[in-house]
Amino acid sequence: MSAMNVAVIGGGGHSKVIIDILEKMGGMRIVGIVDANLPMDQHVLGYEVLGRDADLCRLISDRGIQGLVMAIGDNWRRSRIVASIQSICPTIEFPNAIHPSAELAKNVHLGIGSVFMAGCVVNSEAAIGNFCILNTNCSVDHDGKVGDFASFAPNSCAGGAVKVGDFTAVCLGANIIDRLTIGSHTVVGAGATVLCDLPSHVVAYGTPARIVRSRSAEDPYL
Repeated sequence: MSAMNVAVIGGGGHSKVIIDILEKMGGMRIVGIVDANLPMDQHVLGYEVLGRDADLCRLISDRGIQGLVMAIGDNWRRSRIVASIQSICPTIEFPNAIHPSAELAKNVHLGIGSVFMAGCVVNSEAAIGNFCILNTNCSVDHDGKVGDFASFAPNSCAGGAVKVGDFTAVCLGANIIDRLTIGSHTVVGAGATVLCDLPSHVVAYGTPARIVRSRSAEDPYL
């Protein structure tokens, strides 16, 4: 089977990790980078910047691009860019990028367009939504549910049957105990230990984690 021609959307630091995953997993050939801010003559880890988001329809045709891999770390911004792309290129594919060292257990359900980085673990019967980021050495235990555009930072952990809402960010080293529900658009701060359910649109951190303020969908995550 021939490799799928893909472009990476975004040329920042996050894209370097995505490129490494795509090179290691095989089955995809990176055609280049699409970024709204980088100059056309720049390269990211040896791959050419092809143009901007507005150029995608032309690039897809001219370069034979079959799929797009999102390299935008901010959950809300990633969703806005995906929505824009889908409105102008509704048939383009968004494959998952899965590092060879990621461990995806039996009967895991995956959406589209997500990234599974080195050492991450998703255990049996868990469900990962669309356009998520599961970063280095994070884990989602059995029967967990992770909503669309959510993210787990390195070394974060959700216990069994934890539900994490759309757009929520679980930050570096945070831990969520079994059977809890975390709302949408919520931030679980670095190093937090979550011992009770958290609502939507809040920032919580500490051990045990406590809500420190509310947040809007478009607010920065860090």
